[in-house]
Amino acid sequence: MIADAHLGLRPAVSAVMAGAAVQRRRVPFLRNVLAQVPKGSAELVAAAIRTSFAQPDATHVHDQLEVIAGMLGRQFPKLETMLRDAAEDLLAFTSFPPSHGKKLWSTNPLERLNKEVKRRTDVVGVFPNPEALLRLAGAVLVEAHDEWQVSDRRDLSEASMALLTHAPKEVAPAQLMPA
Repeated sequence: MIADAHLGLRPAVSAVMAGAAVQRRRVPFLRNVLAQVPKGSAELVAAAIRTSFAQPDATHVHDQLEVIAGMLGRQFPKLETMLRDAAEDLLAFTSFPPSHGKKLWSTNPLERLNKEVKRRTDVVGVFPNPEALLRLAGAVLVEAHDEWQVSDRRDLSEASMALLTHAPKEVAPAQLMPA
């Protein structure tokens, strides 16, 4: 799940999608952090935090965030707390294959899709009934799906998704029946 910091989201995801991670969007988090520092320090603070995400592997990403939290905490104690409290959600991408990382900390593809639906519905303006809106929005979504299926720029290809799971073992029909 990729989202902003919603108080009830983590418990809801845990209850409904056992084992799913919640990845916090970086840009809104950074905006929240920068709202806590003087304007003159914002660029330096943002650059320091970004170094955490530019590390080569999960261990270094986590270590760097710890270092940055401690360093910034000396001047801005609230930032240290914010960084440490958000670390699990901010760094959820590190438990996935590296090729997924950049795609998991943003909802940009979804936002682009929503913008396309809005663009296409704005052209119509007023729909005669809810079904007409549903047909148009559905057609836009089907079109986007078809493009994603054949595109070589897919966000998460079948090959990259295969890295997430191990091939399930074949189960004989007799094993499914209780003894």
